[in-house]
Amino acid sequence: MQAMRIVVLDGYTLNPGDLSWDPLKRLGNLTVYDRTAPELLLERAADAEALLVNKVALNAAALGLLKKLQYVGVLATGYDRIDLAAANALGITVSNIPTYGTESVAQLTFALLLELCHHVGTHGEAVRAGAWSQSKDWCFWQTPLIELAGKTLGVAGFGRIGRRVAEIARAFRMQVLAVDEVRSTAPPGLDFQWATLEEALRAADVLSLHCPLTPENQGMMNAARLAMMKPSAFLINTARGGLVVDQDLAEALNEGRLAGAALDVVSSEPPPASNALLHARNCILTPHLAWATREARERLMNAVVDNLAAFASNRPRNVVNSPRGK
Repeated sequence: MQAMRIVVLDGYTLNPGDLSWDPLKRLGNLTVYDRTAPELLLERAADAEALLVNKVALNAAALGLLKKLQYVGVLATGYDRIDLAAANALGITVSNIPTYGTESVAQLTFALLLELCHHVGTHGEAVRAGAWSQSKDWCFWQTPLIELAGKTLGVAGFGRIGRRVAEIARAFRMQVLAVDEVRSTAPPGLDFQWATLEEALRAADVLSLHCPLTPENQGMMNAARLAMMKPSAFLINTARGGLVVDQDLAEALNEGRLAGAALDVVSSEPPPASNALLHARNCILTPHLAWATREARERLMNAVVDNLAAFASNRPRNVVNSPRGK
């Protein structure tokens, strides 16, 4: 039997050199590209039977030209860059990795929130610059310091990550309002209340986004919804940049209608220099790194291999579409 032709189009972020591709090599003839510009996609993927992508977009036109393609493995949880309708029509199976990053994303969510509360980086830099040595007092602080106990956290998107964030919030003695279209059974012992998005916006001291990006919630945090939030509130986004209208958020921050924001994602990545959030008041930005701990990437790599092996054995798993004839 001829070995499966496997092509990874943008493998660098998953494996910049500290992991091994060898388990994938055992499943077929593997070619790995660190990055693939749009104009090189068809050339590099032309003979692929299995295509592995992270942020490379596969639209209907591209999928229609890849005549040998049977399988697309998304090297992430989100699969909004794949045209699933086209994949269905062409009989191409698409799978994702749904669970690898829960702990890491929840951890960064609170790293961002705690930075908004204490501005540890700012104070550490001030100390190194000599401000403490020159202080007239035995201590000082340059920003308001905020305690989380008793504050209300709104969690928009109450799946695995949202629920883990809620568990951590309860350890900080925060109250939790959960927002989700599907109000499924919560983990035993997790103390929270269900709320609508509007209820959470009005009540929350912190709103944390953990939704998948869909056509229905694109730009959900726009000027009108931001105006529902307390002027003292914080917005955290470790989900998808498209959930927030960048310009609207920047204006709310700069005009003092929102106290702060911390974002690991923005609407276009990398952000152009013109993105207003880069210079917005009390806005912390990190470069989409919530998922990227070595531990999470190892889990992801293992799941990528397991997904492809399952497909090769006619037992596909983590399938996110309904391919014709499958």
